[in-house]
Amino acid sequence: MPSLFHPAARRLLAALTCLMAFAATGAAAAPVATPVHDARQLVVVTSNGWDATQGRLQAYERGEHGWQPHGAAFDVSLGRTGSAWGLGLHPAQQHGPHKREGDGRSPAGVFTIGPAFGYADHIESALPYQAMQASSYCMDVPASPLYNQIVDADKVGADAVKGSTEAMRLDLHNKGDVRYREGFVIEHNAAAVPGQGSCIFAHLWRAPGEATAGCTAMEPAHMTALLAWLSPRARPLFVLLPQAEYTRLQRAWGLPVQAEAAH
Repeated sequence: MPSLFHPAARRLLAALTCLMAFAATGAAAAPVATPVHDARQLVVVTSNGWDATQGRLQAYERGEHGWQPHGAAFDVSLGRTGSAWGLGLHPAQQHGPHKREGDGRSPAGVFTIGPAFGYADHIESALPYQAMQASSYCMDVPASPLYNQIVDADKVGADAVKGSTEAMRLDLHNKGDVRYREGFVIEHNAAAVPGQGSCIFAHLWRAPGEATAGCTAMEPAHMTALLAWLSPRARPLFVLLPQAEYTRLQRAWGLPVQAEAAH
């Protein structure tokens, strides 16, 4: 074997050194997956803090020039006790409150947008749609094997939905209540971990600014426009964060630079 001082050996060593440096640089430069890396549509809600019951919603779409606002921002209402870290696509967070069943907080983080639902037989939306019936319930009973699922009592049996407080035809069960007339599922706690929170939706509000039990509510015209825009092909996601957390995580999570801050 030639000495390392031999010209051929030096050339070999230099080539190996360059190859190793290139590999190291390539590994360091490899893109890091973010919670929103596959999405081309985002519904982003920011609030003034963990205990805020009001927020601001801005939709975004991603094209060749990155994230761009879609439409104007508008006001939404949140849980009656604010928000808390939920279980979604984002990394687990140590600081701040964490969502629990019945705590009245809207889950914070990054979540898949699930199917749309409502009172009508059909709506204008590319999202999968489920028309709710008088027998439709979302199971909010942690001990139930159907926890965090929308089910039909006519199919699963009356005993299976016993104890649920989430009748999905609120208009029939609560004197014409319009809140679930149109909405979509926010996939918090998709693994249905008992007690970690269930039945999280974006839905209509009965009155402007009325707080929710842990969902995100808005006026009907804004919901209708969102449902018409959202497309499964764009892998849409729902993001909810207090403003300070959004600012802290914006770059690391690949979130849009905000068109406007929460007010």
